[in-house]
Amino acid sequence: MLANTARTFVKARPLFAQRFYATGAGANTLLIVEHKDGAITGATLNALTAASKLGGSVTALVAGGDDAIAQSIAKYTGVSKVLTASDAAYSKNLPEDLAPLLAEVTKANSFTHVFAGHTAVGKNVLPRVAALLDVAAVSDITGVESEDTFVRPIYAGNAIATVKSNDNVKIVTVRGTAFEAAQESGNNAAVEAAPEVAKSGVTEWIGEEIQKSDRPDLGTANRVISGGRGMKNGENFKLLYDMADKMGAAVGASRAAVDAGFVDNSLQVGQTGKIVAPELYVAVGISGAIQHLAGMKDSKTIVAINKDADAPIFQVADYGLVEDLFKAVPEITEKL
Repeated sequence: MLANTARTFVKARPLFAQRFYATGAGANTLLIVEHKDGAITGATLNALTAASKLGGSVTALVAGGDDAIAQSIAKYTGVSKVLTASDAAYSKNLPEDLAPLLAEVTKANSFTHVFAGHTAVGKNVLPRVAALLDVAAVSDITGVESEDTFVRPIYAGNAIATVKSNDNVKIVTVRGTAFEAAQESGNNAAVEAAPEVAKSGVTEWIGEEIQKSDRPDLGTANRVISGGRGMKNGENFKLLYDMADKMGAAVGASRAAVDAGFVDNSLQVGQTGKIVAPELYVAVGISGAIQHLAGMKDSKTIVAINKDADAPIFQVADYGLVEDLFKAVPEITEKL
Protein backbone atom coordinates (compact mmCIF):
# COMPACT_ATOMS: atom_id res chain seq x y z
CA MET A 1 0.00 0.00 0.00
CA LEU A 2 1.07 3.54 -0.69
CA ALA A 3 0.64 6.01 2.13
CA ASN A 4 1.76 9.45 3.21
CA THR A 5 3.43 8.25 6.37
CA ALA A 6 3.43 9.74 9.84
CA ARG A 7 6.42 11.98 10.51
CA THR A 8 7.02 11.56 14.23
CA PHE A 9 10.81 11.81 13.82
CA VAL A 10 10.42 14.77 11.51
CA LYS A 11 9.41 16.92 14.44
CA ALA A 12 13.10 17.08 15.27
CA ARG A 13 14.10 18.14 11.75
CA PRO A 14 13.18 21.83 12.04
CA LEU A 15 15.44 22.05 15.11
CA PHE A 16 18.24 20.36 13.19
CA ALA A 17 17.76 22.69 10.23
CA GLN A 18 17.50 25.87 12.27
CA ARG A 19 20.00 28.49 11.16
CA PHE A 20 21.78 31.03 13.35
CA TYR A 21 23.46 34.09 11.93
CA ALA A 22 26.04 36.45 13.35
CA THR A 23 25.91 40.21 13.14
CA GLY A 24 29.45 41.20 14.07
CA ALA A 25 31.70 43.08 11.65
CA GLY A 26 35.11 42.44 13.20
CA ALA A 27 35.78 39.04 11.68
CA ASN A 28 38.68 38.61 9.26
CA THR A 29 38.13 35.19 7.70
CA LEU A 30 40.30 32.95 5.53
CA LEU A 31 38.32 30.59 3.29
CA ILE A 32 40.06 27.49 1.94
CA VAL A 33 39.04 26.98 -1.68
CA GLU A 34 38.83 23.31 -2.63
CA HIS A 35 38.96 22.61 -6.33
CA LYS A 36 38.95 19.54 -8.51
CA ASP A 37 39.37 19.12 -12.25
CA GLY A 38 39.48 22.88 -12.74
CA ALA A 39 36.27 23.63 -10.83
CA ILE A 40 35.48 24.92 -7.35
CA THR A 41 33.82 22.26 -5.20
CA GLY A 42 30.30 22.77 -3.92
CA ALA A 43 31.42 22.41 -0.29
CA THR A 44 33.57 25.53 -0.69
CA LEU A 45 30.59 27.58 -1.82
CA ASN A 46 28.58 26.36 1.18
CA ALA A 47 31.48 27.28 3.46
CA LEU A 48 31.63 30.74 1.85
CA THR A 49 27.98 31.33 2.76
CA ALA A 50 28.70 30.31 6.36
CA ALA A 51 31.79 32.53 6.54
CA SER A 52 29.82 35.49 5.18
CA LYS A 53 27.41 35.20 8.12
CA LEU A 54 30.22 36.34 10.43
CA GLY A 55 30.34 39.78 8.85
CA GLY A 56 33.70 41.42 8.21
CA SER A 57 35.91 40.37 5.32
CA VAL A 58 36.44 36.98 3.66
CA THR A 59 39.74 36.21 1.92
CA ALA A 60 39.78 33.12 -0.30
CA LEU A 61 42.97 31.06 -0.59
CA VAL A 62 43.50 29.04 -3.77
CA ALA A 63 46.39 26.60 -3.29
CA GLY A 64 47.73 24.57 -6.19
CA GLY A 65 45.16 25.81 -8.68
CA ASP A 66 45.50 27.79 -11.88
CA ASP A 67 44.56 31.44 -12.40
CA ALA A 68 41.10 30.46 -13.66
CA ILE A 69 40.15 29.13 -10.23
CA ALA A 70 41.28 32.35 -8.55
CA GLN A 71 39.42 34.50 -11.06
CA SER A 72 36.31 32.38 -10.61
CA ILE A 73 36.13 32.59 -6.81
CA ALA A 74 36.80 36.33 -7.02
CA LYS A 75 33.38 36.75 -8.68
CA TYR A 76 31.41 35.31 -5.77
CA THR A 77 29.44 37.46 -3.38
CA GLY A 78 31.19 37.89 -0.05
CA VAL A 79 34.79 37.45 -1.24
CA SER A 80 36.91 40.51 -0.40
CA LYS A 81 40.27 39.27 -1.69
CA VAL A 82 41.85 36.17 -3.21
CA LEU A 83 45.30 34.79 -2.31
CA THR A 84 46.99 32.30 -4.60
CA ALA A 85 49.72 29.74 -3.90
CA SER A 86 50.34 28.29 -7.33
CA ASP A 87 53.06 25.79 -6.39
CA ALA A 88 52.06 22.38 -7.77
CA ALA A 89 53.01 20.83 -4.43
CA TYR A 90 49.67 22.04 -3.09
CA SER A 91 47.54 20.69 -5.93
CA LYS A 92 46.88 17.31 -4.26
CA ASN A 93 46.06 18.80 -0.85
CA LEU A 94 48.78 16.91 1.01
CA PRO A 95 48.27 18.08 4.60
CA GLU A 96 52.00 18.00 5.41
CA ASP A 97 52.49 20.83 2.90
CA LEU A 98 49.12 22.56 2.99
CA ALA A 99 48.76 22.93 6.77
CA PRO A 100 52.00 24.94 7.26
CA LEU A 101 50.95 27.22 4.39
CA LEU A 102 47.56 27.90 5.98
CA ALA A 103 49.13 28.49 9.39
CA GLU A 104 51.64 31.01 8.02
CA VAL A 105 49.03 32.80 5.90
CA THR A 106 46.76 33.02 8.94
CA LYS A 107 49.48 34.55 11.11
CA ALA A 108 50.76 36.90 8.40
CA ASN A 109 47.31 38.36 7.75
CA SER A 110 45.99 38.23 11.33
CA PHE A 111 42.96 36.18 10.34
CA THR A 112 40.46 35.62 13.13
CA HIS A 113 38.74 32.65 11.46
CA VAL A 114 39.70 29.87 9.05
CA PHE A 115 36.77 28.19 7.28
CA ALA A 116 36.65 25.13 5.03
CA GLY A 117 34.10 22.52 3.99
CA HIS A 118 33.67 19.47 6.22
CA THR A 119 35.10 17.27 3.49
CA ALA A 120 37.93 14.74 3.40
CA VAL A 121 40.32 17.63 2.71
CA GLY A 122 38.90 19.89 5.40
CA LYS A 123 38.88 17.14 8.01
CA ASN A 124 42.44 16.17 7.09
CA VAL A 125 44.04 19.61 6.96
CA LEU A 126 42.31 21.95 9.40
CA PRO A 127 42.99 19.97 12.61
CA ARG A 128 46.68 20.16 11.69
CA VAL A 129 46.37 23.92 11.20
CA ALA A 130 44.71 24.17 14.61
CA ALA A 131 47.59 22.22 16.18
CA LEU A 132 50.19 24.46 14.51
CA LEU A 133 48.39 27.54 15.84
CA ASP A 134 47.79 25.92 19.26
CA VAL A 135 44.03 26.44 19.12
CA ALA A 136 40.99 24.17 19.11
CA ALA A 137 39.09 23.19 15.98
CA VAL A 138 35.30 23.41 15.73
CA SER A 139 34.09 20.82 13.24
CA ASP A 140 30.97 20.17 11.20
CA ILE A 141 29.04 23.33 12.10
CA THR A 142 25.45 23.81 10.96
CA GLY A 143 24.93 27.32 12.26
CA VAL A 144 26.72 30.56 13.22
CA GLU A 145 25.47 32.44 16.26
CA SER A 146 28.27 34.96 16.61
CA GLU A 147 31.95 35.40 15.86
CA ASP A 148 32.89 32.96 18.60
CA THR A 149 29.79 30.75 18.94
CA PHE A 150 28.71 28.00 16.56
CA VAL A 151 26.07 25.27 16.34
CA ARG A 152 26.96 21.67 15.54
CA PRO A 153 25.21 18.28 15.74
CA ILE A 154 26.42 15.58 18.12
CA TYR A 155 25.35 11.99 18.79
CA ALA A 156 24.57 11.37 15.11
CA GLY A 157 22.40 14.47 14.97
CA ASN A 158 20.21 13.51 17.91
CA ALA A 159 21.42 16.49 19.92
CA ILE A 160 22.49 19.98 18.95
CA ALA A 161 25.45 21.60 20.71
CA THR A 162 26.15 25.32 20.89
CA VAL A 163 29.93 25.70 21.14
CA LYS A 164 31.84 28.85 22.11
CA SER A 165 35.53 29.19 21.24
CA ASN A 166 37.72 31.54 23.28
CA ASP A 167 40.73 31.10 21.00
CA ASN A 168 42.11 34.07 19.09
CA VAL A 169 41.74 32.11 15.84
CA LYS A 170 38.68 29.96 15.18
CA ILE A 171 39.34 26.94 12.96
CA VAL A 172 36.01 25.77 11.54
CA THR A 173 34.73 23.13 9.12
CA VAL A 174 31.23 23.58 7.68
CA ARG A 175 28.59 20.95 6.97
CA GLY A 176 27.71 21.66 3.34
CA THR A 177 24.08 20.59 3.58
CA ALA A 178 23.38 23.22 6.27
CA PHE A 179 24.08 26.28 4.10
CA GLU A 180 23.02 27.34 0.64
CA ALA A 181 25.79 27.61 -1.94
CA ALA A 182 27.13 31.12 -2.55
CA GLN A 183 26.33 32.62 -5.94
CA GLU A 184 28.39 34.40 -8.54
CA SER A 185 27.70 38.11 -8.84
CA GLY A 186 29.31 41.19 -10.30
CA ASN A 187 32.01 40.96 -7.64
CA ASN A 188 35.63 41.43 -8.75
CA ALA A 189 37.88 40.81 -5.75
CA ALA A 190 41.58 41.56 -6.04
CA VAL A 191 43.92 38.61 -6.59
CA GLU A 192 47.31 38.54 -4.85
CA ALA A 193 50.07 36.02 -4.29
CA ALA A 194 50.24 34.27 -0.93
CA PRO A 195 53.52 34.34 1.01
CA GLU A 196 56.07 31.65 0.22
CA VAL A 197 56.33 28.85 2.75
CA ALA A 198 58.99 26.12 2.86
CA LYS A 199 57.69 22.64 1.98
CA SER A 200 58.06 19.85 4.50
CA GLY A 201 59.33 17.32 1.98
CA VAL A 202 58.16 14.43 4.17
CA THR A 203 55.56 13.16 1.69
CA GLU A 204 55.41 12.80 -2.06
CA TRP A 205 52.38 12.33 -4.28
CA ILE A 206 52.74 9.11 -6.28
CA GLY A 207 49.39 8.70 -7.99
CA GLU A 208 45.74 7.73 -7.60
CA GLU A 209 43.22 5.34 -9.07
CA ILE A 210 39.77 6.82 -9.52
CA GLN A 211 36.62 4.89 -10.30
CA LYS A 212 34.85 6.59 -13.17
CA SER A 213 31.06 6.67 -13.37
CA ASP A 214 28.53 8.23 -15.71
CA ARG A 215 26.14 8.67 -12.79
CA PRO A 216 26.00 11.88 -10.72
CA ASP A 217 28.38 12.24 -7.79
CA LEU A 218 26.78 10.87 -4.63
CA GLY A 219 27.75 13.86 -2.51
CA THR A 220 26.18 16.47 -4.79
CA ALA A 221 23.42 14.64 -6.68
CA ASN A 222 19.87 16.06 -6.66
CA ARG A 223 18.45 12.53 -6.56
CA VAL A 224 19.84 9.59 -4.59
CA ILE A 225 18.67 5.97 -4.43
CA SER A 226 20.19 3.94 -1.59
CA GLY A 227 19.97 0.25 -0.81
CA GLY A 228 20.33 -1.54 2.50
CA ARG A 229 20.66 -5.01 3.91
CA GLY A 230 17.28 -5.84 2.35
CA MET A 231 18.98 -5.97 -1.07
CA LYS A 232 20.37 -9.36 0.12
CA ASN A 233 23.48 -9.27 -2.10
CA GLY A 234 25.54 -7.06 -4.37
CA GLU A 235 24.09 -8.47 -7.59
CA ASN A 236 20.65 -7.19 -6.62
CA PHE A 237 21.97 -3.61 -6.57
CA LYS A 238 21.54 -3.78 -10.36
CA LEU A 239 17.86 -3.09 -9.65
CA LEU A 240 18.85 0.23 -8.12
CA TYR A 241 21.36 1.04 -10.87
CA ASP A 242 18.65 0.51 -13.52
CA MET A 243 16.24 2.73 -11.60
CA ALA A 244 18.92 5.37 -11.02
CA ASP A 245 19.82 5.50 -14.70
CA LYS A 246 16.22 6.30 -15.60
CA MET A 247 15.99 8.97 -12.90
CA GLY A 248 19.41 10.52 -13.38
CA ALA A 249 20.19 9.63 -9.78
CA ALA A 250 23.25 8.61 -7.80
CA VAL A 251 23.35 5.28 -5.97
CA GLY A 252 24.18 4.98 -2.28
CA ALA A 253 24.06 2.34 0.42
CA SER A 254 23.61 1.89 4.13
CA ARG A 255 26.48 0.87 6.37
CA ALA A 256 24.90 -2.57 6.76
CA ALA A 257 25.05 -3.10 2.99
CA VAL A 258 28.66 -1.93 2.84
CA ASP A 259 29.74 -4.04 5.82
CA ALA A 260 28.09 -7.06 4.20
CA GLY A 261 30.26 -6.51 1.12
CA PHE A 262 27.37 -5.73 -1.22
CA VAL A 263 28.99 -2.52 -2.53
CA ASP A 264 32.12 -0.42 -2.13
CA ASN A 265 32.35 1.83 0.94
CA SER A 266 32.53 4.89 -1.33
CA LEU A 267 28.74 4.51 -1.63
CA GLN A 268 28.06 4.59 2.10
CA VAL A 269 25.60 7.22 3.31
CA GLY A 270 25.53 7.92 7.04
CA GLN A 271 27.39 9.23 10.03
CA THR A 272 30.61 7.48 9.01
CA GLY A 273 29.97 7.84 5.27
CA LYS A 274 28.73 10.67 3.09
CA ILE A 275 26.21 13.22 4.36
CA VAL A 276 23.76 14.10 1.61
CA ALA A 277 20.73 16.37 1.27
CA PRO A 278 19.29 15.83 -2.22
CA GLU A 279 15.92 16.99 -3.47
CA LEU A 280 14.81 13.34 -3.52
CA TYR A 281 16.16 10.47 -1.42
CA VAL A 282 14.80 6.95 -2.01
CA ALA A 283 15.64 4.40 0.69
CA VAL A 284 15.19 0.83 -0.54
CA GLY A 285 15.40 -2.06 1.92
CA ILE A 286 16.88 0.23 4.58
CA SER A 287 15.59 -0.16 8.14
CA GLY A 288 16.50 3.37 9.24
CA ALA A 289 19.25 3.02 11.84
CA ILE A 290 20.33 6.26 13.53
CA GLN A 291 23.75 5.95 11.87
CA HIS A 292 22.11 6.10 8.43
CA LEU A 293 19.57 8.79 9.28
CA ALA A 294 22.39 11.12 10.33
CA GLY A 295 23.59 11.14 6.74
CA MET A 296 20.32 11.77 4.88
CA LYS A 297 17.60 13.24 7.10
CA ASP A 298 18.10 16.75 5.68
CA SER A 299 16.89 15.50 2.28
CA LYS A 300 14.02 17.59 0.92
CA THR A 301 11.78 14.60 0.11
CA ILE A 302 12.33 11.10 1.51
CA VAL A 303 10.69 8.02 0.02
CA ALA A 304 10.99 4.64 1.77
CA ILE A 305 10.37 1.21 0.24
CA ASN A 306 10.37 -1.62 2.77
CA LYS A 307 8.22 -4.68 3.39
CA ASP A 308 8.37 -4.09 7.17
CA ALA A 309 5.69 -1.50 8.01
CA ASP A 310 7.31 -0.94 11.42
CA ALA A 311 10.76 -0.06 10.04
CA PRO A 312 12.07 3.18 11.62
CA ILE A 313 12.77 4.64 8.16
CA PHE A 314 9.03 5.30 7.77
CA GLN A 315 9.16 7.70 10.72
CA VAL A 316 11.30 10.16 8.73
CA ALA A 317 9.87 9.42 5.29
CA ASP A 318 7.55 11.82 3.49
CA TYR A 319 6.16 8.90 1.47
CA GLY A 320 6.33 5.20 2.24
CA LEU A 321 5.63 2.10 0.20
CA VAL A 322 5.15 -1.08 2.24
CA GLU A 323 6.03 -3.69 -0.34
CA ASP A 324 8.65 -6.28 -1.25
CA LEU A 325 11.41 -4.26 -2.92
CA PHE A 326 12.02 -7.04 -5.48
CA LYS A 327 8.48 -6.47 -6.73
CA ALA A 328 8.21 -2.72 -6.22
CA VAL A 329 11.51 -1.51 -7.71
CA PRO A 330 11.15 -3.24 -11.12
CA GLU A 331 7.56 -1.98 -11.41
CA ILE A 332 8.59 1.60 -10.61
CA THR A 333 11.52 1.38 -13.02
CA GLU A 334 9.25 0.14 -15.80
CA LYS A 335 6.86 3.06 -15.30
CA LEU A 336 9.56 5.75 -15.26
